[in-house]
Amino acid sequence: MAIKQILLPDVGNYSNIPVIEVLVSEGDVVNVDDSLITLESDKATMEIPSPYQGVIQKVLVKVGDKVHRDQPILEIEVKTTGPNDVPAEKPADKPAPAAAASPAQAAARPEPQASAVATVNLADLPVNAQPMGASFHASPSVRAYARKLGVDLSRVSGSGAKGRILESDVDAHVKDVMEGRSAPPTLPAASSGLGIPPVPVIDFSPFGEIEEQALSRIKKLSGKHLSACWLNVPHVTQFDEADITELEAFRQSLKAQAEKEGVRVTPLAFIMKAVSRVLREYPQFNASLDASGEKLILKKYINLGIAVETPGGLVVPVVRDVDGKGVFDLSRELMELSKRARDGKLSPQDMSGGSFSISSLGGIGGTQFTPIVNAPEVAILGVSRSKMQPVWNGKEFTPRLMLPLALSYDHRVIDGAEGARFTTRLSALLSDLRQLVL
Repeated sequence: MAIKQILLPDVGNYSNIPVIEVLVSEGDVVNVDDSLITLESDKATMEIPSPYQGVIQKVLVKVGDKVHRDQPILEIEVKTTGPNDVPAEKPADKPAPAAAASPAQAAARPEPQASAVATVNLADLPVNAQPMGASFHASPSVRAYARKLGVDLSRVSGSGAKGRILESDVDAHVKDVMEGRSAPPTLPAASSGLGIPPVPVIDFSPFGEIEEQALSRIKKLSGKHLSACWLNVPHVTQFDEADITELEAFRQSLKAQAEKEGVRVTPLAFIMKAVSRVLREYPQFNASLDASGEKLILKKYINLGIAVETPGGLVVPVVRDVDGKGVFDLSRELMELSKRARDGKLSPQDMSGGSFSISSLGGIGGTQFTPIVNAPEVAILGVSRSKMQPVWNGKEFTPRLMLPLALSYDHRVIDGAEGARFTTRLSALLSDLRQLVL
């Protein structure tokens, strides 16, 4: 038998990630890929799987701890029966170089015959890069959040470890300014966003029975982001319709082939292909404003964020390089991402790097809606449920399957004429798929 330490793997460009659940206890038997702890970044929650099969000997983290890559999180007893045996671990999971265990650590081991536990030197942990000469410490996500709210972090007191500023500190500072307990920053009123009066607090219990229900973690995180997007982006929504009668007939004809491929082809895969084509033709929709608001960052890649409903709320995983993939490939990737989203298995990498978003409610219903731009993107497409309608062809009304489209965009980057051209071109491609091969 051997005692091994499980180190936190690479979970993306994140450090000091909060532990929100510990899923095992000392003495538990776990298999490879069993979930051990749950972390929560500013974009997603993720469960960390076990690379070993064995018995948990010691839990080194607790709920509320903040962890980083290569930090020991658990000790596990792994069975080893001979020099030629291969431990039940993933080949790719190689522990960091071991340091000598201290006498105190050796005394704490439950089994005297257990081998040395691999440890990691936790001194001199890397600190998130700060501006040169900055008098504050905050993570990149907190600094981005403060910029969106127009908050000068040098005026905020941090309550985190070693004075690190947290999102809650930024919120508290904004509340103090709004309630007059702190002087407002010397920023233009248009950019600060602090002149919005708060919603009055009302006790609803005198009017009848009430029940308080906590928002899910996803809704808490996405709510802050959506509020910032709505306050900072001047929204305009362009509505249109696409005749997808022929597209739907073609999709139905692919059913047998799709079954052989093990995929379910939905209209969304065709919409994604058409959107990628239009984004190539109108690159200002596949862009972001720089921090100064005076330059446009044009993206040469087309990564589409697709809104997915989960039990905890809406998440937006990203499908990369859409213009280089076929309908079956996109359908397969959509199925995999949707399943991981519903199971809470999305990683930060799955949620980052989007250049344009699509929110499709076609499977639920509705006639139209106005999606919120997912800043720093500059546009988002909303797709509602298609329905058969009578359409005049010049001689008579004929039944056609019409798909409602709603394009919301940042009016600082895109004007009304460009928005109308985008939806008109998209509608034409969806109405005649042959144009996609030209």
